[in-house]
Amino acid sequence: MNYEDYFAKRLADLRDDGNYRVFADLERQVGSFPKAKNYRDGRVEEVTIWCNNDYLGMGMHTDVLASMKDALDTSGAGAGGTRNISGTNHYHVLLEQELASWHNKGGALLFTSGYVANMTTLMTLGAKIPGMVLFSDAKNHNSMIEGVRHSRAPKHVWKHNDYDDLHKQLSEYDRSVPKMVVFESVYSMDGDISPIEKIVEVAEHHNAMTFLDEVHAVGMYGADGSGVAERDGVRDRIDIIQGTLGKAVGVIGGYIAGSANLVDFVRSFGNGFIFTTSLPPAVAAGALTSVRHLRAHPELRTLHQERAATLKRRFTQLGIPIINSASHIVPVLVGDATLCKRASDELLTTHGIYVQPINYPTVAKGTERLRITPTPLHTDADMDHLCHAFADVWSRLGIQKAIAAE
Repeated sequence: MNYEDYFAKRLADLRDDGNYRVFADLERQVGSFPKAKNYRDGRVEEVTIWCNNDYLGMGMHTDVLASMKDALDTSGAGAGGTRNISGTNHYHVLLEQELASWHNKGGALLFTSGYVANMTTLMTLGAKIPGMVLFSDAKNHNSMIEGVRHSRAPKHVWKHNDYDDLHKQLSEYDRSVPKMVVFESVYSMDGDISPIEKIVEVAEHHNAMTFLDEVHAVGMYGADGSGVAERDGVRDRIDIIQGTLGKAVGVIGGYIAGSANLVDFVRSFGNGFIFTTSLPPAVAAGALTSVRHLRAHPELRTLHQERAATLKRRFTQLGIPIINSASHIVPVLVGDATLCKRASDELLTTHGIYVQPINYPTVAKGTERLRITPTPLHTDADMDHLCHAFADVWSRLGIQKAIAAE
């Protein structure tokens, strides 16, 4: 086999299908978010980012930056090891205590990313609990899918957000059989929110544990900001809440929160935790400051929801085909990979707007889209510019102006 030819052929196939991913070379600017420098074709141009997961701009907050600088001067650049071998810094301990309190749980455990948190926890519980059967929502994130797969536990995939289908599948097993229902609160590609209370009721009826991924909700929903489960009044009925520090919190990392024994079990048996160098202390310090700020400032969440609702309304008025969502995410349906990439390129080169195309395999073929995430820091002028740019690009590329049916 000629390996280089194989690699080149597969990459060429991606380009031909319109699914080859090109990374924008960006430099975010403190004090001017959501503006950034874009390095392209030997030039540097200012762009406005409309697809950032730093949903509330906390990665630029002065208090977060100050705490990270202080921790860097105090504790150095790296943690120095795994958590078990000299890598547990006091900032890690304080952050885990804060996260446990935030979710009203007995304990919390830090990971290097939300992906690792999902994969490690599901692998560990699925493999280590004798007879465990996992029930995964059909639209779960890849990290959850991989965690379920690598656990080697029996699995069932239930229809997306369909708690009747979940009930039907759980009914095939006796209540005494260990079971876990694995799902998300906010699904980031469509922006829909799961019926958490109904899913929990079904799980409780069948004596199943619940694992809820809140990565696109922590910081943004609920009076205290801990997520949709808090907002809906069912947080205390969830066995495991998984969150990220890389979105609304504004830094990097992931975590789980649950009972003290459950968290200690994953800490003691989870290879993805045990054998990984821990987060830099400065990152933990920044996350700690960010979470405390988010808990104390619900007005950020109110403004964030207003920005998203305003953009949805304005796109609807323009005939831009958004996928209706109950969350802060505004998906704009294109439905063709090549056209989606062209629209993204036109927005960037002609209008200085960066929105990354979302193509297969992230979403199904025929549902390609531009996924927009307004923040509280996007001004009315920014929104005016965005709407003008979309109307121009949609017209010039001949993208149908019809509101998506779903």
